[in-house]
Amino acid sequence: MRVTRFELNGDAVECAAPAHWTLLELLRYRLQLTGSKQGCDKGDCGACTVLVDGKPVLACLTLAAQAEGRSVTTIEGLMPLHRQAGGTGADPVQEAFDACGALQCGFCQPGMMLSARALLNQNPNPTRPEIQAALSGNLCRCTGYTQILQAVETAIAEAADREAPKAAWQRDREEHGAAPGSPIGTEPATPSTETPA
Repeated sequence: MRVTRFELNGDAVECAAPAHWTLLELLRYRLQLTGSKQGCDKGDCGACTVLVDGKPVLACLTLAAQAEGRSVTTIEGLMPLHRQAGGTGADPVQEAFDACGALQCGFCQPGMMLSARALLNQNPNPTRPEIQAALSGNLCRCTGYTQILQAVETAIAEAADREAPKAAWQRDREEHGAAPGSPIGTEPATPSTETPA
């Protein structure tokens, strides 16, 4: 067994675990913080992403011992740390993901939000390609990424006190003038004047 001492979500902790355990195993099975998901266990999916000293790290590939003396943030810590810094409610990234419906099953969401938070801490006004690059290590099998990108752009806009961008489907409806409830880009059906045979 090895004792690891580090800061976890703003609190000093020490935890004993087998020397070969990963940071993910330590978080989930010793500290009962299950927000960091155990997905592929080989660094492909990003579901286990946590922040170590503010940078996104794959917890499934990081030995627990590597957290010694460092600051680790998990999804459970985002809102409390935001409030400690003087904010209200959830972290703005969490609020934006909720407002934009940027989830379906939710499995990838903790890692996705932590990667987004790390990006915005480093660069408060990234471009869409920069957002895509920052989230490229996080896989989502449900949403197709559109709403996830919109959520990050919404968090950026709100931090800068700008109007949040419209969703792609909203822009398409405005551009094509589709009637509510009709498929995008189609004209409303006109009744036939032919008499049935």
